[in-house]
Amino acid sequence: MARGFAPTTVKSMRVTPLDIALRAPFGISGGAQQRAANVLVAVELADGSLGFGEAAPFPAYNGETQAAALGALSRSEGWVRGRDAAGWAQIGAELCAGCGPGCGSAVCALETALLDAVCRSRSLPLWRHFGGAGTELETDMTVTLGTHGEAGGAARHIRGRGIRIIKVKVGSPGGEQEDLARISAVAEAAPGAPLILDGNAGLDRSAASRLVAGLKALGIAPELLEQWLPRGDLDGMRALREESGWPVAADESVAGAEDARLAAQKGAADVFNIKLMKAGIAQALEVASIAREAGIGLMIGGNVESVLAMTVSACFAAGLGGFRYADLDTPLFLAENPFEGGYMLDGGRVSVGHIGEGHGVLPRGLLL
Repeated sequence: MARGFAPTTVKSMRVTPLDIALRAPFGISGGAQQRAANVLVAVELADGSLGFGEAAPFPAYNGETQAAALGALSRSEGWVRGRDAAGWAQIGAELCAGCGPGCGSAVCALETALLDAVCRSRSLPLWRHFGGAGTELETDMTVTLGTHGEAGGAARHIRGRGIRIIKVKVGSPGGEQEDLARISAVAEAAPGAPLILDGNAGLDRSAASRLVAGLKALGIAPELLEQWLPRGDLDGMRALREESGWPVAADESVAGAEDARLAAQKGAADVFNIKLMKAGIAQALEVASIAREAGIGLMIGGNVESVLAMTVSACFAAGLGGFRYADLDTPLFLAENPFEGGYMLDGGRVSVGHIGEGHGVLPRGLLL
């Protein structure tokens, strides 16, 4: 180690595309993802500790692309070298300031790699870094957009895995009648399963009202309505809560702390879905704090992510504690796993207590 450098000084940084095939397209109201087109970041510290981070942009979700994340991270290599990784939050904020809106997944990847390396250097598990409140969560599993037959089959598969809570994507191209057919198929295939209905901001107020009426006519009462309306329609989200009588979760409407404060002020949601890919880890910590101060419930979610990013989110939520909902299922949709380690999944039970340092995930072979 060079004189005057801390053990956690960044010695090197590498960035590479991370392309992983999906078992089937992952469809939401904004479009379908054909593969996980992500980015892998690796940093090495002066003491030899390694850290790894993943960017998982999802164009159909918020317009972010692999090319943009790859470019932002590649340009940061020069100025990140020589920095103290212990200042990961400040370094992430500088990346965000430099690349502007639409680089949340890149910020997340860089913050993750730096924080992972620091925790490995200190032999500290990431879940304990976040507070050590717990080590387990219960995840749902998602029924993506498709036919009602596919939805019923997916629900039976989810139940067969021992997963209790089912998330159903809504906002089908065929409108609310198609959504109702799919939701009915899920309810028939998995009777009694708590249902989270996720619109990914793909419904307008009229369509939302018709879908609520249709669900009530069928006698289906969802556990949660997640982001049915456009991102900026906070008044509509509050009205949807009042009209339906069901809890509403904000996802796309709450990317960072500023959004969270506004949504809380407007009384727009009962739950905030925190995704580290939206604006990075530091912003996610602020969103969680704002939610707690306002008495708003917490969900942890993600984009189309490998076990690396999903494990970081699991450590975040379990370590902080107080997360009622978890949506950490996307590794189950991937056709391959290019990593070793990470969270353990038993039915719907996610566990990170076995992780000894950092997030515990390492690339296989010559991935980097």
